Amino acid sequence: MISKAERLKKAPVRHIEVAAEIAHRVPSGQALTERFPILHENEVPEYNMAEWTLTISGAVEKETVFSYEQLMAMPQTTQVSDIHCVTRWSKLDTKWEGVKFKDLLPLLGVKPETKYVMIHADQDYETNLPLEDLLREDVLLAHSYDGEQLTPKHGWPLRLVVPHLYFWKSAKWIRGFEFMTEDRPGFWERNGFHNYADPFEEQRFSGEDLGLPEDEWHKKEWD
Repeated sequence: MISKAERLKKAPVRHIEVAAEIAHRVPSGQALTERFPILHENEVPEYNMAEWTLTISGAVEKETVFSYEQLMAMPQTTQVSDIHCVTRWSKLDTKWEGVKFKDLLPLLGVKPETKYVMIHADQDYETNLPLEDLLREDVLLAHSYDGEQLTPKHGWPLRLVVPHLYFWKSAKWIRGFEFMTEDRPGFWERNGFHNYADPFEEQRFSGEDLGLPEDEWHKKEWD
């Protein structure tokens, strides 16, 4: 069966016009939308919040488990960010609320040799990031969007928001952070997508970028 990356590479790409005053905020090949497309693999999970946990593992002094209540009791931050999906949509000025990753880090006992993190999420999803990227000011463990609790389809009860990378790195339904001394690829990174995913460098695929259709996301659900 042809992979998602290969299918998207082979689809035709049309030129996309962006207004000059916001062109510096929109990566090449992206189309602006006021909608919020819903893209994910598999079914939306359901939760018993009395049993929900976030697990910290790997290169740490000891494994730590947080409840949702513990995370909600931590300092909360509201952040406005532009986001960019590999399927060629961008949405500007999105408003998120949650816990900054950099505020959580001092509680985790991370070993000094740690350089990478694997984000584990439900539905057997994982994605990898350099630790230094997670320490940016705008990276959140988000529970709310635009002043309202996240909907299940957008990642409730907790999703990662990493605005400076393509949005597959902003995993929905996160359940754990595994700290690593060496990098290893996550789900989409093992299946043809770029390991780092900088939208302004058009780092969509792990091999030759043969193009990704700007209207792919129109075929998906959105709100």
